[in-house]
Amino acid sequence: MPSTRRNVCSGLLGFTATLLIGVASFTGPALAQSKELVVFAAASLKNALDEAAANWVKESGKPAPKISYAASNALAKQLESGAPADLFLSADLDWMDYAQQKNLIKNESRVSLLANRIALIAPSDAKTTATLAPGVDLSAALGQGRLAMGNVDSVPAGKYGKAALEKLGGWDKVKDKVAQADNVRAALLLVSRGEAPLGIVYTTDAAADPKVKVIATFPEDTHPPIVYPVAITKDSTNPDAQGFLTWLRGNGAKASFEKQGFTVLNKPASSS
Repeated sequence: MPSTRRNVCSGLLGFTATLLIGVASFTGPALAQSKELVVFAAASLKNALDEAAANWVKESGKPAPKISYAASNALAKQLESGAPADLFLSADLDWMDYAQQKNLIKNESRVSLLANRIALIAPSDAKTTATLAPGVDLSAALGQGRLAMGNVDSVPAGKYGKAALEKLGGWDKVKDKVAQADNVRAALLLVSRGEAPLGIVYTTDAAADPKVKVIATFPEDTHPPIVYPVAITKDSTNPDAQGFLTWLRGNGAKASFEKQGFTVLNKPASSS
């Protein structure tokens, strides 16, 4: 393992463990029959989904759902390994496609729920500027520091960020200066703590942390569309799964998503 990757992983071990603790706690077969609504959701959804879930509890009188946040790739793999969950919310289409191909979701329930953007961020007190145009070179702005990103091979935000920099001709100039994190919130934390001078995260992540600021937003034509699909899992028998999904698609959750900067799509997968 390269030293940069090893150091970043070590430094973020506690943070990643916190995000994944909910997933790990559901691996026992007895819990598969629990009436508790279990939701696997991309880490970038935390602020908006926590609020939406709290409002659903108030409106419906139902018990609070147990939401486990992590990178979409990790959650899809957990589902494949048999971890019980009722809903899966992914930060990209690829990992939901993976879940569908593995027969892990109820295909007819799949909806493209939200859209997002990716941005270049810096600590809130930084004076760094950048223009995300063809030929962009972030190496000077990075200096001896690192560009914080989700893992560029598996984490959706990292994949989008790499694709955008490749399209702009700037990837080769920074690829040896990338600090790859296990999820987008871990990349955000590196910048928020001042451990990385720049990072690539969703605009919604930047809005959730006052210690960072957006210095430039990537043009939408530099990367695949950022779509968040949701579906009920194949093995779910919880009657509240459909009710919560309906809530997420309705006006009750719309304000929570839009407040964090998401665009609400609410399109059945067949029309997306």
